[in-house]
Amino acid sequence: MTRASLDKQPHEVASMFDNVAERYDLTNDVLSLGQDRRWRKEVAKAVDARPAQKVLDLAAGTATSSLPFARTGAYVVPCDFSLGMLQVGKKRNAWLPFTAGDATRLPFKDDTFDAVTISFGLRNVQDTDTALREMYRVTKPGGRVVICEFSHPIWAPFRTVYTEYLMRALPPVARAVSSNPDAYVYLAESIRAWPDQSGLAARLRGAGWSQVAWRNLSGGIVALHRGFKQA
Repeated sequence: MTRASLDKQPHEVASMFDNVAERYDLTNDVLSLGQDRRWRKEVAKAVDARPAQKVLDLAAGTATSSLPFARTGAYVVPCDFSLGMLQVGKKRNAWLPFTAGDATRLPFKDDTFDAVTISFGLRNVQDTDTALREMYRVTKPGGRVVICEFSHPIWAPFRTVYTEYLMRALPPVARAVSSNPDAYVYLAESIRAWPDQSGLAARLRGAGWSQVAWRNLSGGIVALHRGFKQA
């Protein structure tokens, strides 16, 4: 299996990411024109990790997204269901507590983490609402969730250009730099099928999160959502 289908069977998605693990970070950097590094900085600011806090980084992959939290002195747990991604990450940063886990059945106790975050991974989960409820379950009262995900550009003319890029330009670029370009066709399709900013906010509220808000990055190509678990 080289490419997952949009029904997002977990074994298909995990297998797809296993196949792109070695060059995943490089490919993302190229396809986003370097914007992914800026987006991750914004995630780190929104999470606002503090020394001794516990942070769960879901869909962490090779843990590139986890390192900014660790640098603050927080205890960060990189969690992913792709063993290939985790293995690559472990080679690079063996000191991090990499954990295999499915976002819809998290292997953690209730009220464990001060913050839970997921970047560019929620749309690959089979059941979004179950995952949002699981994130709520493992977050401490008063804790927060931060979701960084591709979204819908807010300027209509640019939205058309962006959609054309996703479906026409992204696959050939991926063929040049990725070990599994078919996976990036799936990723483009999954971005197009994902709810807009207000749609995801509504699903967060439905899972129990309060004070839900979002802000757009890069004109809405990416949206940063945040919510809190009532104390």
